[in-house]
Amino acid sequence: MNDDPTPTAPEQSRPAGASRRSFLKVAGAVAAGAAAASVGCTPAATGDQPAGAEGAPRSRDAGFDRRTLDAVGDAMLPSSLGAAGRSAAVTAFVAWVDGYEPVAEEMHGYGYSDVRYLPPDPAPGWRAQLEGLDTLARHTRRKSFAELDEGGRREVLTVALSGVAGDRLPDPLGAPHVAVALLSHWASGPAAWNLALGAQVSPGNCRPLDGVASRPLPLDGGRA
Repeated sequence: MNDDPTPTAPEQSRPAGASRRSFLKVAGAVAAGAAAASVGCTPAATGDQPAGAEGAPRSRDAGFDRRTLDAVGDAMLPSSLGAAGRSAAVTAFVAWVDGYEPVAEEMHGYGYSDVRYLPPDPAPGWRAQLEGLDTLARHTRRKSFAELDEGGRREVLTVALSGVAGDRLPDPLGAPHVAVALLSHWASGPAAWNLALGAQVSPGNCRPLDGVASRPLPLDGGRA
């Protein structure tokens, strides 16, 4: 993903409204509100259970081709993250999928008493989409997806995502393609919110009460 807000041909064809300009507008507004109300710790996510608890879901191996998935991350995630940051985002995505418990009973929320369940396992479909990207790259470029340069990867992704509609990023579990799911998973995390605001806001993380009135530190860790 190009960090330059000036539209270019690849930017204009970027699927699912995932341009940096749109992301900054949406994530910045949401993060600003969350930053003012995120004192304390984030409660466990829906379906989460403490490690080692009885009946806790076991981690599994989703079986992703990591080389291809890393290449998708290089094309979809902001270049300002750097290679290490994009690799860390892909690792976090894989860990999230590996720890996902399909069709688990959701925790009861306020306002409803019926039993609700999480969506089925998205990993098989996402594996198939990664294989499809590689096959498409080999048919059109005579190289694997991972072997293509950044421009080639974006062109293959543009073709693969041509049928994906939407003006904003969906929830990762509702993403129609693994490339969109990867971007959405990163964009919903504190690292993305920090990047959007240019400061260490880290919404939802534990913060000491004596630091509530202090301005967030800049991303470089220096003094605000």
